[in-house]
Amino acid sequence: MKVAIDSGPITSGHSVRGIGVHTSELINHLKKLKGLEIDVVDFSKSDLKNFDIVHYPSFHPHILSLPIFKKNKSIVTIHDLIRLIYPEAYPPGLKGKFNFFLQKLALKNIDAVITISETSKKDIIRFLNIPPEKIFVIYLAQDEIYKKIKDKKILNAIKKKYDLPNKFVLFVGDVNYNKNLNNLAKACKIAKIPLVMVGKQTKVENLDNHIENLSWINFLKKYKNDRNIIRLGFLDREEVVAINNLATVYCQPSLYEGFGLPCLESLACGTPVVAAKTQAIVEILGSAATYVDPYDPSSIVKGFEKLVKNPKLPRIYSWEKTALETYEVYKKVFQKK
Repeated sequence: MKVAIDSGPITSGHSVRGIGVHTSELINHLKKLKGLEIDVVDFSKSDLKNFDIVHYPSFHPHILSLPIFKKNKSIVTIHDLIRLIYPEAYPPGLKGKFNFFLQKLALKNIDAVITISETSKKDIIRFLNIPPEKIFVIYLAQDEIYKKIKDKKILNAIKKKYDLPNKFVLFVGDVNYNKNLNNLAKACKIAKIPLVMVGKQTKVENLDNHIENLSWINFLKKYKNDRNIIRLGFLDREEVVAINNLATVYCQPSLYEGFGLPCLESLACGTPVVAAKTQAIVEILGSAATYVDPYDPSSIVKGFEKLVKNPKLPRIYSWEKTALETYEVYKKVFQKK
């Protein structure tokens, strides 16, 4: 079976985000499987007629990312539909609305949809009217690099390099509206514990006043020069692992997530997790996290005081499992008449 996977998520700005990590890890593990030939190509510049299946590893509801008329058997991965759930924070404009109409037409011809949680599956059914039997939930996983570090020299070196406090709350990710970072910062100020933020966008400051940027602009107005709000920007994964090991607690206060991969990564490092009590995060973490009301900073503060000891995840997550389950979807589509 010959499968083409679009290179977009690993060559664009998505490469350091969850979509890029997912695509990269999936490709690496699919290539290890027998009976499967994986080619990573730029779909916008390639002739795809010689492939049995084409896999679009990302989806944007307001940008044309799928062809209206397809020539190959095709699969698309839809991670989440945050833009449709919070239209006031992500207004599509007239062009975006028209593109959404075309995207929904294109989805009717897609042979299968892969998504990353049962929560996202429900949203895909609700917003895109895709039959549930065409949607396959395949979970993500943390990389093996995320683990407890016993070597104090490594930890001390990172602590010194970034001048990290002895105790701190860690957040890793983007700064979008749904991440709810203003309430996280308020909670940290109430609890009098520093907040350390990791992610490329956490260093971004020169933004226009587009509505999608307003939550982060407001954050910067309050905390740009606050010594206890430490914004480190993009870091190599080895350093993120070390900072996870140093953190007192990891917090994911998101109003919505399709999965919440940084939570798994932190747990693998032995870092307690406090997370918003939202459907996908509860689905993924089960009893392994302390859950809080993301709209109430005082609830987040209480979460910092009630950390889960000896957390147990509801299932095993591994990229090998992700790849095998993806291969099963390929086979179903390949055999489809």
